[in-house]
Amino acid sequence: MKTDSSTPPRHFPRVAANVHPPISREDYRSSRLRHPQQPMVIVPHTLSELTGPAYPYGHLNALDSDLTRQHAGEPIGQRIILAGRVLDEDGRPVRNTLVEIWQANAAGRYLHAKDSNPAPLDPHFSGAGRTLTDDNGAFRFTTIRPGAYPWPNHHNAWRPSHVHFSLFGQNFLTRLITQMYFPGDPLHALDPVMNSVRDAAARQRLVASFDIDLTEPDWALGFRWDIVLRGRDETPRETT
Repeated sequence: MKTDSSTPPRHFPRVAANVHPPISREDYRSSRLRHPQQPMVIVPHTLSELTGPAYPYGHLNALDSDLTRQHAGEPIGQRIILAGRVLDEDGRPVRNTLVEIWQANAAGRYLHAKDSNPAPLDPHFSGAGRTLTDDNGAFRFTTIRPGAYPWPNHHNAWRPSHVHFSLFGQNFLTRLITQMYFPGDPLHALDPVMNSVRDAAARQRLVASFDIDLTEPDWALGFRWDIVLRGRDETPRETT
C-alpha cells in the first residue's frame, strides 16, 4: 500500500450527532460485545489520515461487478441492477475509488461457514463483487435481490433485505462500511441495526430508490443509491 500524494491534504470537520450509530445499543445485542470499553480518544488529523491509500486496481474485470455471471450457471432469484454515484461532502464525484459489496443469496443465506441459517446455498452465487467508480463517480453492479433472514438477536428477529458496501474513498477519513436497504420493506421498522442510526433523515439515506429508467426490460429491476463520504449529507456507517 502506498500513499497518494497527488491530492493536497484537506481538513474534515467532525461528523454531526446522530448520523452514525452509537458503538453499542441495548436492543442490538452483539454490539455490546465488540466495542471498546474505555472512552474513545480523539486523534488529531495528520498527513496519514488526510492523504489516501492507493491500490493496484488493474486486475479488476467485468465479472467482478456482475455477480450473476461469476459461475457456470444462473443464480436463483430476481436479477437487480444497483447503480449510483460516490460523492464527497461538496457533491463532487469521487473518481477511481474502490466499491465492494457482499450479500446473502435470494434465500437469505451467506456463503460463509458461520452462517447458521438453514436456508439453501446457491451453487451459482457467491455474493461478492467490486468495481471502480468512473470519472463521474458512478458505479454499477448486477446481482440478485437478497432475501431476508432470521438472526438470534431477539425472539423472531429478521434482518431486512440489504447489501453491504465497503468504500475507501479519497483517504482513510472517508473509509466507509455500510448497508443499503430496499424501499418498502416492512422489516425496516423492526430492525435494530438499521434503527441504530437515530436520525430519521440520515436513516432514510440508507434506502435505495426504485428506478424504472435503470430497469432493463425482461431482465432486471433497477435500484439507484448514491453514497456521500463525509459532510452534512454523508451516508451513515453500519454499527461496528
